[in-house]
Amino acid sequence: MERTAMDTKAPLDVIATSLRRHRARAGLSLTEVAKRAGVAKSTLSQLESGTGNPSVETLWALAVALDTPFAALLDPPRPKVQVIRAGEGPAIYSDQAEYSATLVASSPPNARRDIYRIVAGPGPGRKSEPHMPGVVEHVILGSGRALVGPLDDPVELNPGDYIAYPGDLPHIFQALEEGTAATLVSEHV
Repeated sequence: MERTAMDTKAPLDVIATSLRRHRARAGLSLTEVAKRAGVAKSTLSQLESGTGNPSVETLWALAVALDTPFAALLDPPRPKVQVIRAGEGPAIYSDQAEYSATLVASSPPNARRDIYRIVAGPGPGRKSEPHMPGVVEHVILGSGRALVGPLDDPVELNPGDYIAYPGDLPHIFQALEEGTAATLVSEHV
């Protein structure tokens, strides 16, 4: 997967500020959050100081440990009118597969959804551990082909196909051909 200079780095300053804010809100120590997330304390410390290069898996684990939506760790304040061009935005890459997730819109106060642009290449796919209880993921495939949904029973999608599945169970997004892209809406209860 080709990464341009514009999208190869996670928004480290936003992630650092968000992690510190959510950890303080939860009243948890670095040690406790790292333990709950299954990451090294030094990794969490680096992320809170704005260094490191977090993977999707690390940020999801931290979001679950902090009982906060994944998008809350990535999303800086936004203007009223916002345009994100294809290939732009804060992309986070997987350690497990050729897969990136770009936060397009996080859930505003009193709403419960985040929207991502997914770009993936053929390979073993991105296997996701369960998210917070009650999360439902909605995917519309824009191009390519992919196996998407519950890890034990994914569905093959073609362009224009839609699937909704419980995000609080193990699930997968596996591209079956080059040029696979989708829109994912993560709905929280």
